[in-house]
Amino acid sequence: MREMADTATVRAPEVAGMFYPDGHNALADTVERCLAAARPDGGVKPKVLVAPHAGYPFSGEIAGTAYAGLRGRGEEITRIVLLGPAHRVAFQGIATTSADAWATPLGTISVDWQALRSVLHLPGVIVRDAAFAKEHSLEVHVPFIQRVFERAAIVPLLVGDASAALVSQVVEALWGGPETLVVVSSDLSHFHDYATARKLDAATAANIELLRPDRIDGQGACGHRALAGVLDQARRRDLRATALDVRNSGDTASGKDRVVGYGAFGLEYAESARIGEADRRQLVEAARFGVTFGLKHGREPGVGVGPGLSPALSAQRAAFVTLMLDGNLRGCIGSVIAHRPLITDVAVNAYKAAFADPRFPRLTQEEAERMEVSVSVLSTPRPMSFADEADLVRQTRPDVDGLILSDRVNGRDHRGLFLPSVWSSIPKAEDFVRRLKNKAGLDMQHWSDSLSIQRYTTESFGGSFREVTA
Repeated sequence: MREMADTATVRAPEVAGMFYPDGHNALADTVERCLAAARPDGGVKPKVLVAPHAGYPFSGEIAGTAYAGLRGRGEEITRIVLLGPAHRVAFQGIATTSADAWATPLGTISVDWQALRSVLHLPGVIVRDAAFAKEHSLEVHVPFIQRVFERAAIVPLLVGDASAALVSQVVEALWGGPETLVVVSSDLSHFHDYATARKLDAATAANIELLRPDRIDGQGACGHRALAGVLDQARRRDLRATALDVRNSGDTASGKDRVVGYGAFGLEYAESARIGEADRRQLVEAARFGVTFGLKHGREPGVGVGPGLSPALSAQRAAFVTLMLDGNLRGCIGSVIAHRPLITDVAVNAYKAAFADPRFPRLTQEEAERMEVSVSVLSTPRPMSFADEADLVRQTRPDVDGLILSDRVNGRDHRGLFLPSVWSSIPKAEDFVRRLKNKAGLDMQHWSDSLSIQRYTTESFGGSFREVTA
C-alpha cells in the first residue's frame, strides 16, 4: 500500500462484516484461501478480468480464479480500472468518489486521481459519493487487489444508467499499457433454479467469449452495462475471452432452488495469446480423431464438452484445420465465426478438411498416416476502414493479418479468406490483397464501394499424424 498524506480523504469500508470479514487476519486468510482454490487458467494473460461481487462464501473462489493467475504481475500492474453496477442508488452516467484512497481491514489503497481527471471532463462522468453508500460491487474486489497488486492504485467507476458508448469511451481513455488492468465486476443470472441458472449462465459465458454484449442484458449479468463498453473495446483491440470458472451459489454455499450465477473471465490480446502445450497436443489429437473417425464411420464426429476440460478447449473459438501431404496442401476447412467449443470445432473441421474439401478427393488411410496437421485458432474478425486499395494495402500487416473479403457484384455474393500462413507464399501486401480478390472470384483489379474487408489474427500449431497416434 502507498503511504497517504495527512490531508488525504479515505473512503471507509461499507460492507466489511457483511460481504467479507471485518478483521485484518480473518480477511487476509479468507482472500488467500480463495486464491489458493483457484481453478487452472490455462496460462491466460489478461488485460481485462470479469469477476463476481457477491459475498465471499458465495463467489470468493470464483473471484480467486480471476485474480490468482495475475500474482506474478504484481510489480508490473500498478493501475486497476474497476467498473461495476450500481445496486443502491439510481443515477445517469458513471460515478466515482471524491476520496483519495479506499480502506478495507487490510489497509488503504490509493485512488489514481491522475487517471480519473482524464475522464471527468466527459459528459456523464461525475463525482457522486452518495452513489457509493452501502454499495458492494467495487468494494468486494479491493481486498483481492490489495493482496495481489501491492503497488496498484484503483480507478473506481460505478456504472449507472450509462450507454455502452460512454463506457467504451471511458475505458478507451483509461486503457493504458501493461501497467493497467481493467476489471469488470458482475454476477450472472439471479434467483433461478439450479438447472435454469446453469443454462442461462452458459449462454452468457458464450456471449462474453464471442464478444457479443448485444446479446447480454440484465437477466444475464447485472454488470451488463459495464460489460457492453468493455467488450466493445475488446473487439476493437483484438482481445479474446476465456471463461475460467462459471458456477453458481448452488455449487458453493447454498441450496439449489434459488441461485445466483458467477463467472471469472480473462480477456487477453489475441495476437500474443498462446494455448498451453498440453492443450495444443489435445487439439491436434482432436483433429486426428476427426479424421480417423471419418475413415472408420464415413461421417463427422460428435465431440462434446465434459467436466474437467481446460478452459482453452471449451472456449467458443473459430479454427481452421490444414492438412499437408508431402509438403503439399491436402485439405483446409475452417470456421470464420466462433459458434461452438474450440475442441469440437477442430475435430469437425479436420473431418471436413479430409473428406469435404471440394478441391481434393477423400483422404485415404495411407495418406492419413503420412499427413501433417496444422490448427489455426482465429481471433474475432474486425472490419477495416480504408479509402481505396492503396490505403487498404498500407494498413495490412504482412505475416500478421488474415483477411476476409466480401463484395456483391451483379447480384452475386463473392467471398474469400486468406489465413496469415498464406504470407509465406505471397509476401507482398499488394499481391496478397489482389490474390484474395481472385480467390473470391473477382478480377484482381476489381474495386467497388461495396467491397468490405475484415482482418483477424491466428495462433497456429500442429504436428504429424503419425506422432499423435503413437
